[in-house]
Amino acid sequence: MTRERASALLVVADGMFLLHRTRIADFAAKSHLPAILGLSEHVEAGGLVVYGASLRENSRRAATYVDKIFKGAKPADLPVEQPTKFELVINLKTAKALRLTIPSSVLLRADEVIR
Repeated sequence: MTRERASALLVVADGMFLLHRTRIADFAAKSHLPAILGLSEHVEAGGLVVYGASLRENSRRAATYVDKIFKGAKPADLPVEQPTKFELVINLKTAKALRLTIPSSVLLRADEVIR
């Protein structure tokens, strides 16, 4: 990324990236790259912004499926569901470190703003 002079970092929602969220946030900060991430946990670790499906809500929904299966439902009979809750989380501390101004119209739409 340094050689190619990347101007931003996009990290998709994936367990491997979640595991290394602090390393990714540290790298982005050292490289002065705004990081757009897939899970709110990345922003809590120091990333700039996330807009994506809520991992917490998806985990709750998965638990209802497990409950239904334990109660005798056949997995093949359960409907496939798409995420229904998406969240916008912004880390203003990171924005300030990157000398970025987040428009108030975006901040007003955020589900969470980390200061």
